[in-house]
Amino acid sequence: MQAMKVLITGAQGQLGRALRASAPEHVELLVVTRAELDIADAAAAQRLVGDFKPSLIINAAAYTLVDKAETEVAAAEQGNVEGPRNLAQAALALPDTRLLHVSTDFVFDGSRSTPYPPDAAPAPLGIYGQTKLAGEQAVRAVLGERALIVRTAWVYDAEGKNFLRTMLRLMNERGAVRVVADQVGTPTSTRSLAQVLWSFATRPELNGIFHWTDAGVASWYDFAVAIAEEAFALGLLKTLPEVTPIATYEFPTPVRRPAYSVLDKSATHAALDIPPVHWRLRLREVMAQVRL
Repeated sequence: MQAMKVLITGAQGQLGRALRASAPEHVELLVVTRAELDIADAAAAQRLVGDFKPSLIINAAAYTLVDKAETEVAAAEQGNVEGPRNLAQAALALPDTRLLHVSTDFVFDGSRSTPYPPDAAPAPLGIYGQTKLAGEQAVRAVLGERALIVRTAWVYDAEGKNFLRTMLRLMNERGAVRVVADQVGTPTSTRSLAQVLWSFATRPELNGIFHWTDAGVASWYDFAVAIAEEAFALGLLKTLPEVTPIATYEFPTPVRRPAYSVLDKSATHAALDIPPVHWRLRLREVMAQVRL
C-alpha cells in the first residue's frame, strides 16, 4: 500500500499529540508546531504544503482562548479564519489535496434542548465562536468538496491545559471545587476524536460538515464528579473532594457559554460505522494515563 502523506498542524496541542500517537502505519506524517508553521502566514503555508505535497491536511491548530478572544480579536481571526483559509488555498494549488478542519460546538448558541445536527443554524455567542464559524465558511468557500469539517466539544486529555487537568489541580490544592451545573454537553477524549479523524482521512469521498463527541450527556458538574471519583479510585487524590453544583451566574465569564451543546453524531456514525463510546468509559481510559 502506498503511504498517504498527511500534514498535521497544531502539533503541540492535545489533539495534535493524539493524532500523532495514533497515526496508522501506512501514513507518511509531517506534524508541525506553530514555531514551524504559523498558519496565519500565507506564504509559509503555501511553501510548506507545496514542498510536502500532502494528500490530506488535518488542521488541529486554532486560537482557543474563549474569553481572551473578546479583546484579542485580531489574534482570534488570524488563528481561526485566516489560518484555515491559507491552508485551504495552499491545498487548492495541488490537484487532489484535501483539508480536514476541526471546529467546535461554540458555533451554536445553546438554545436548543435536543442535539444539534450538522445543518442546524449557527448562532455563535462571542468572538471565538464567530471566528470558528468564519473559518468553516472560508475553508468550504475555497476548497468546496475537498473540505471536510468536524465539529467537536468539551475535548480533554491526560496532559495539557483542559478541564480534567484543571479540576485535578484544584481538587488537590483545595479539597473542594464549585462547578457549573446548568451547562450541558458531552466530554470528549482526544483519543476518541483522533480515531474518528483518522477514519475520515481514509474516506476521500466524504465532505461537508460532521459532528463527533463521545456518547452521553453531562453537565460540567457531572464531569467534575466523575473526575473526582475516578481520581480517588486510582489514588491520584488522597481524599474524595467535595464537588458543589453552582449556576452559571455564580461563575461569571466575559463570554456567555452555550447552555446546551450536545451534538448529533448520527451522520458520522452512519458514514464511518464507528459507534460512540460513553464519555464515562472514555474518561476511565484517560484517567489511567494521568500523571500528577
